Amino acid sequence: MNRLCQILILATALFATTLHPAQAQDATFETPVLNAGLGLTPDRIDRRTPRAAMASFLRAADEEDWAAAAHVLDLSDIPANFQAERGPRLAHQLYDVIDRKAVLDWSMLNDRPDGLQTQGNDTEAMAGNPRRSLLLRDLSVGLIPAEIRLNRLQPPGGGDPIWLFPAQTVRDIPALHGVYGPSRFETALPQEMREKTLGGLMLWEWIGLPLLIAAAVLLGWLVHRTLKMAWRRANGKIATGILRAASKPLIIITVTSLIWWVSGNVFVFSGKIDVFLAPAIATGFVTAILLFIVNGVEVLLDGLIAPGEDVDLTLAEQAEARVLATRLNAGRRVLVIVVFLIGVGIVLSSANLAGSLGLSLLASAGALTIILGFAARNLLGNIMASLQIALNQSARVGDRVLYKNELCHVERINMTYVQLRNWDSTRLIVPVEEFVSETFSNWTLQDPEMLRVIKLRLDSRADISALRRIFDQILVDVKNEDMGKNLTQLDGSSVNVAEHDAFGLEVWFSVPCADPNTSWELSCAVRERLVAQAARHEAETGQPVFPVNLPIGAG
Repeated sequence: MNRLCQILILATALFATTLHPAQAQDATFETPVLNAGLGLTPDRIDRRTPRAAMASFLRAADEEDWAAAAHVLDLSDIPANFQAERGPRLAHQLYDVIDRKAVLDWSMLNDRPDGLQTQGNDTEAMAGNPRRSLLLRDLSVGLIPAEIRLNRLQPPGGGDPIWLFPAQTVRDIPALHGVYGPSRFETALPQEMREKTLGGLMLWEWIGLPLLIAAAVLLGWLVHRTLKMAWRRANGKIATGILRAASKPLIIITVTSLIWWVSGNVFVFSGKIDVFLAPAIATGFVTAILLFIVNGVEVLLDGLIAPGEDVDLTLAEQAEARVLATRLNAGRRVLVIVVFLIGVGIVLSSANLAGSLGLSLLASAGALTIILGFAARNLLGNIMASLQIALNQSARVGDRVLYKNELCHVERINMTYVQLRNWDSTRLIVPVEEFVSETFSNWTLQDPEMLRVIKLRLDSRADISALRRIFDQILVDVKNEDMGKNLTQLDGSSVNVAEHDAFGLEVWFSVPCADPNTSWELSCAVRERLVAQAARHEAETGQPVFPVNLPIGAG
């Protein structure tokens, strides 16, 4: 059966070649002349397949046989009489660039002369088709990136096609080497320091990387100390806010800039280090920008909604400020999400993680979406819930809410949690997703005027009319005091016997409040005076007001 399958596959391939000669011809590039100035190709150089060509180039480079390595370059743009001189130098420069910036994906460099991808499905554009060009890496050189490729060329005069670095890549080698090649510092080091050692790294890399990390830590500490001293000496809310917004981003961007400059001008590390260093640098810059935007918007938010030192968003006259604060919070979240997505794109594109590490599973959109979605499901859920609050205005910054029997003010609506200030000035931290999934009472959302009900359990023989007069007089007294601004028209007050049982009466004293944010404090003050006046009335008249020996649990 296996023999029959092999015969069928061979017959199919021959049939396809016979019926489609144009397709086989299109799978190569034509060249009029090929490296005439280099002489005969050494036997050690095998260019029949992409993997063989790259392996031959790297083996010759490791042995510093640059004349042999030059045979893997298409030098057709260089005059024949200069190829023997310039070819080895260009091969050396190309190896330096590849060694530092192109971690090879050997799964793409297969060992087939046609470069055909035997793995893949029908959704991949080149799966099952012969290849005549393979992109190894594109690197930024000015505005237009330069491509390092392997092309399949048809030599002049016939013969089997071969794989070479094309003329376009060869033209870009000097510019690439100037940007990504060894620095002057490295070339000035002794030859012993540039020898490959453990892990394929040069000796100077094992020394330079720890020195770079130590210098970055020292610089971060110095910047932190400097900013701390400036913070202590800062006067005024604006200066303090600027320092607060810029402190952490400045530390991160300073340390990242040092690593970026050193790795590009002093220690140009090889690809095994750069594959992790490049995304770390990009992540550092993106994180600094993100933190600066978030902190800057935070300072701007405080300045817009609370320009004075003693502005209290919980007051009734600050209704517009509460709406503005909530909308600015929503804008901040949208801005953070946009900057985060742009930053992730910059990090992935600059690091070229999928191409560098060969993580084909991670590079697929479906697998990446599943992994990120599973890891960040709670974070994304909280962010979307916070946007929901900001858009529907169900709870605004400064609103008085009753959440799980806790009377609180909404102090902050952050990306992942809501910060509530309790009546005793303690803070209640609630995940946003949990906050929106629970039913809560917003006392500030509708008409700010409201009734606060004081419920008292009284003796069945209590004089309700006398207590009504006492209650009305208390409201008049409060109206004439500083707390009077928190009362509405007194005709909204009432005294009602809500319930009667064997234990006595339940009487409701309704206090008309102008501001729900101060209604609880006002009702507590009225209750205190009402209990004191009722006890005095009971002592003066001898008429019972409060029940005696009330059983536990009654009222």
